[in-house]
Amino acid sequence: MSVLYGSQMGVRDAVMAGIAKQLGHPSGLRGRLVGAALNRGNRRLVSAAARALQPDAAAALADVGFGGGVGLKFLLDSVGPAGSVHGVEVSETMLSQAAARYRREIATGRLSLHSGSMTQLPLDDGALDGVITVNTIYFVAELDAAFRELARVLNSRGRLVIGLADPDVMAKLPFTGHGFQLRPVTDVIDTLRSTGLAVEHRQISDDVNAPHLLIAQAVA
Repeated sequence: MSVLYGSQMGVRDAVMAGIAKQLGHPSGLRGRLVGAALNRGNRRLVSAAARALQPDAAAALADVGFGGGVGLKFLLDSVGPAGSVHGVEVSETMLSQAAARYRREIATGRLSLHSGSMTQLPLDDGALDGVITVNTIYFVAELDAAFRELARVLNSRGRLVIGLADPDVMAKLPFTGHGFQLRPVTDVIDTLRSTGLAVEHRQISDDVNAPHLLIAQAVA
């Protein structure tokens, strides 16, 4: 019985590790399915993050680690014809999927897609008015380096919005023990402030377990 139980646990751990890997770096057919699931599961949080940017009609915005790509739509909808959106992703599967989904916006120059990571953004200094990144920081080892890089691409009036699920809620999920870096929200805020940004913290609902938004701007 113990041998069978151990075998079942080994299979379960392998499955959970596979899910965690796909969530961090979706690839292939499974990655496309994960992207669709991310769009459904993250939609409310991504929408709240996009609204928190409060962009002007001609703003230049970015979604870093856009996954299934629903955030790109929210950002495109939030700016006018003179505005522009950048999507940055490490996953080639997600990049190719977004390229197919947003062919028209890419052709008109409203959307540009880039292969890159949060610690190495292929964007110029001060190029953006706003950046969102949602449910991505669990996969970043050097959070201070990532936040410095995100701050680098913002202009002096730019706004950075980080969306993350409550870490206590995340810790109860069976796959987060496989490589996820779950940090207390207060630690994430302190790291943001260490880059010279002022931070507003809110949750997207009154539920104590609701996801968090960290809205950061350069100190005036």
